[in-house]
Amino acid sequence: MLQIKRVYEEASDADGYRVLVDRLWPRGLSKERAHVDLWLKEVGPSRELRQAFHGGKIDFVAFRQAYEEELKHGETREAFLQLQEIVKGHTQVTLLFAAKNQAENQAVVLEALLKANQ
Repeated sequence: MLQIKRVYEEASDADGYRVLVDRLWPRGLSKERAHVDLWLKEVGPSRELRQAFHGGKIDFVAFRQAYEEELKHGETREAFLQLQEIVKGHTQVTLLFAAKNQAENQAVVLEALLKANQ
């Protein structure tokens, strides 16, 4: 099973293995309270892409396309491959993100790609 969840929500045993998929540590959240098993920051979108999306310069469709392209190259690709192995190796994985928009963020993109590859 694979799910996504805001990192600010209360951790649960049902979350299984918790992976933070943001490049930046969430504001105002201690590492103890986050209950993160792995911070895989390299899988997050680049600074430029994140700023363009959050700044309203691109919409979610353009963000998703650009982010999927980033996941095919360099350290982002390596981190995505690592994430695929984590999903294969655990019964339950929760992808954690900090964004307020729960429908349009990198965790949504990652979840869809990982489910398509299962």
